[in-house]
Amino acid sequence: MSARTMPRWKMFALHAGLSLTCAVTLYPVLWVVKLALSPTQTLSMSANPFPEAITLDHFRDVLGSTDSQGRWLFGRQLLSSLVVSGATTLVGLSLAVTAAYSLSRFRFPGKQSGMQLLLVTQMFPATLMMVPLYSILQWLGLLDSLGGLVLVYATSSLPFCVWMLKGYFDTIPRELEEAAIMDGATPGQVFWKVVLPLARPALAVTALFSFMQAWNEFILAATLLNDATRFTLPVALQRYVGEYKTEWGHFAAGALIISAPVMALFFALQKFLVGGLTAGAVKG
Repeated sequence: MSARTMPRWKMFALHAGLSLTCAVTLYPVLWVVKLALSPTQTLSMSANPFPEAITLDHFRDVLGSTDSQGRWLFGRQLLSSLVVSGATTLVGLSLAVTAAYSLSRFRFPGKQSGMQLLLVTQMFPATLMMVPLYSILQWLGLLDSLGGLVLVYATSSLPFCVWMLKGYFDTIPRELEEAAIMDGATPGQVFWKVVLPLARPALAVTALFSFMQAWNEFILAATLLNDATRFTLPVALQRYVGEYKTEWGHFAAGALIISAPVMALFFALQKFLVGGLTAGAVKG
C-alpha cells in the first residue's frame, strides 16, 4: 500500500508513532544538552529537558583545561585520541583487507579453523584480557604509550573487520577479476584496481567501526595510560566523576564535544554505510 492510497487515520497513526519514537529517542540527548548549557554543576531532577538559563562556561572550561604546568591539556588529549583512533583504523584496515581477501579467494590448510578461531576471540570481553595484555605491553616496554594502545585496539578489532570484509569480498563476482587477468593485469593490480574500488562501502563501514571502537573505549585506555597528557578523551571525561562529587555540567559538555567527531565521520560516510552493512552480511 502506497502513501497515496493509505487511509488518513492510518497515515496519522503512523506519523504519531514515528513522532513519539523520535521524542523518546531524543529525550536523553536533550537532557545531556540541558546539563551542558545549565550554569550549575548539579543534576536537576526536573522532567523538563530544556535549560532555564543558558551558558557556555562548561564548554569553555572543558576546552580550555590545563595541567599543573599550564599546558593545554584538552588539546593534548584530543591529539592523543585522534592519533590512536586514526592509527588503529589504518593498521586494522590494512591487515584486515589482505586477510579477508585471502580467506575469500584462496584455499589453504587451516582456513576454516582459522576463521572459526577469529570468531572465538570475540567471545572474551576486554576486561578478561586486561592482565595478559598489561603483561605483554610491559614486557615490550609499551606501557603508558599511545603505540601500545594502538597495538591493543588494532588486534582486538581485527576479527570483526576480517569477517566483515570477507563477507563483502564473497559478493564480488570472480569473473571481474578473471576478465582483468585476461587483459594482462597482475594479481596485485587486480586487487588494488578492481577489488578495492568495488569494496569501498565495506571499507567505509569497517573504518568507521575501528575508529569508533578506539575513540570511545575507556577501560583499556584507563588501565594502560598513566600520564594525563596522553589520556584519550573518554579517560579525560571520567575525571569529572569523583568519589564524592560529580561535575555534571563539565561531564555533559565533554560528552557532547567527544561525540561531535564521530557524528561528523558518520555523516561523511553515510552513503556507504547501508550498502556495506547489508552486502557484507549476505555471505560469510
